[in-house]
Amino acid sequence: MALRVISYLATLPRGKTAETVAKNQLKADTLRYFAEGVNRLGDTGVISDSTEWQPSDVAVILGWVHERSKTSAHLELRRSILERQAQHGGRTIIADSNLFLYRDITNPGYWLRYSYDNVFPGLGEYCDHDPDPQRWAQVQQHLNVQLRDWRRQGNHVLICLQRDGGWSMGGRDVSHWALKMVSEIRGYSNRPIRIRAHPGDKRAVKYCERMQKLLTGRRVRDVSFSDPDHSLTQDLDQCWAVVNHNSSPAVAAAIEGVPIFLTDADHSQAGEVANRDFALIENPQLFDRDAWVRRLAQFHWSHQELRQGLCWNHMRKWARP
Repeated sequence: MALRVISYLATLPRGKTAETVAKNQLKADTLRYFAEGVNRLGDTGVISDSTEWQPSDVAVILGWVHERSKTSAHLELRRSILERQAQHGGRTIIADSNLFLYRDITNPGYWLRYSYDNVFPGLGEYCDHDPDPQRWAQVQQHLNVQLRDWRRQGNHVLICLQRDGGWSMGGRDVSHWALKMVSEIRGYSNRPIRIRAHPGDKRAVKYCERMQKLLTGRRVRDVSFSDPDHSLTQDLDQCWAVVNHNSSPAVAAAIEGVPIFLTDADHSQAGEVANRDFALIENPQLFDRDAWVRRLAQFHWSHQELRQGLCWNHMRKWARP
């Protein structure tokens, strides 16, 4: 039986600058190419400009929405689609950021990750059961990434911040979280601590300055802030361990062989290879990552693979809730 799949262009934000317009074009292409691949496999792929939900077996959106999201039109449409699809027995495919992006931010081929109904592991269906053993080899080749041996030497502990109050932080104040992490680390280690702000958080400069003053006033030693121009791979150089809440820098660190400590491992794509007990900061557990990285590779797809129907051919098996 043929399935009806609708890609919703109106779930994308409207571009206001030339840069955002260009980015939105790539995002719109993602939704169009998904529909093209659906049609190639004999199902019905529809590209919709409508700002209203329409009944379908599967809806396709790019980007997530959460309970604290703003009330802009494209976010409200995402919310409506997710809710209405669930109410009517359909599913929603969410395209979200590439977890391997740290290796090349130009994202050649425009690879993204795809899941059903939610972006958090354990809540969304990532269709990563029994992954193709060749998939990881393909991702390594196309995205210039490789699984490095666990690091057994290093100097600093790197705290990777997420967006202040962002959805992945559950609305938490990131500076309060960071100060708590400094205190937690200092309970078990005297290693230098470096704090890396989220590169896309425009408020980071101000709240990092406030944190610096607080740490100086409390006479907390050997805590510095990363140069805003430094890439994540630069900050991982000579790094002993990474501390994060639940976001993609933890994935990058684990792939690069840097032990990770997470405060929300259950909602992290790196949760299964993460330490949770800060008492182990000087002797972190080093996990077997082979099965984990093969899973990550299985739910990443390029624009070309969308158009060929390869992504839909794989995900179609989970199209019924």
